[in-house]
Amino acid sequence: MRTEHMALLTHDVLLLPEGRVELKVVEPANLRMVADVCKARCQLAVGMSRGTGSPPCYPLATQCRIIDFNQLEDDALSLVLEGVQRVKILSGAQQSDGGWMIRCLQCPNWQQEPIAGEFAIISQALAQFYEVNPALQELYPQLHLEDACWVSQRWLEVLPMYNRDKIKLLSQPDCHQTMAFVLQLIKSHGH
Repeated sequence: MRTEHMALLTHDVLLLPEGRVELKVVEPANLRMVADVCKARCQLAVGMSRGTGSPPCYPLATQCRIIDFNQLEDDALSLVLEGVQRVKILSGAQQSDGGWMIRCLQCPNWQQEPIAGEFAIISQALAQFYEVNPALQELYPQLHLEDACWVSQRWLEVLPMYNRDKIKLLSQPDCHQTMAFVLQLIKSHGH
């Protein structure tokens, strides 16, 4: 497999394929990297912050594309990113201005599959979650509540869990363990 070089944004949020997130970019190094991405000099990846390490994020990240941006009053930049492809970070190099470039390999994205049986409750709960969080729902022109992969990835993005626990679920070959985990959460809070 061929390795790729990408600019890296680290953040507390998790972004997965077909997911969307709005991030505020303030640091000059990150603003420069966003400019390089917009000029097609490199691709962009988002990784969950780990605080230490080189690079300072977990080894699984998501290649993404910028689908919208706005200049904020404080001169920061608001970016809406859409996840495209999972990547495994092989190495990272910090640039002179503090930004990070990574060398990575593409990882297989989870495959789409229909939600069936008792797992339908997970889709219903996600639809309710978006109803009470309209700012998140506005990021999506369409909700794919029939797709187990899409639903489980959106749950991983929003559940308040330790990042290391999210990484364990993401390391699985498909969405089945995540679906079982979310179903168990919903059942345990329903009683």
